[in-house]
Amino acid sequence: MRVTISHPRPEPQEVARVTSEAAELLEVLWGRASTAPVSASQLRVLFILEHNEGINLRTLADALGSTPPSTSRLCDRLQAVGFVERRAATASRRELELYLSRRGRAFLTGLRVRRESALQSVLEQMPAAQRSALLRGLEAFCAAAAAQIHDDGESAAVTA
Repeated sequence: MRVTISHPRPEPQEVARVTSEAAELLEVLWGRASTAPVSASQLRVLFILEHNEGINLRTLADALGSTPPSTSRLCDRLQAVGFVERRAATASRRELELYLSRRGRAFLTGLRVRRESALQSVLEQMPAAQRSALLRGLEAFCAAAAAQIHDDGESAAVTA
């Protein structure tokens, strides 16, 4: 698959299409690099816990767009492989807080190393100028996406 952008000032729709194709290719590359003993849903749980240590099950379910019973089963499986820990909340003994375990952190570190290695082999095939342009574009994309996610999170919190 060869993706080219036909005009010097591409429309957001065209860039969105190419970005979507790139994301699909990333999924294939990352799938080849993965020795994951976890599903895609479980991996999302690990990523969320990594950035939101100590959240409760309901908050995690909301972040996943899932139900607490389904989320609890995901956490059961992750706890069984030693990636997640449940602890009693300090404020309420009846509530549990979820944490990424040391083994879960090590798993994510290893996964990222394998993913970056797979990406590096592709990026090495690109001319340096195009790698630089890609880096600048991805940095801008990450900043815009993070700002939108942050804004969406604040407006969701206000309406909740």
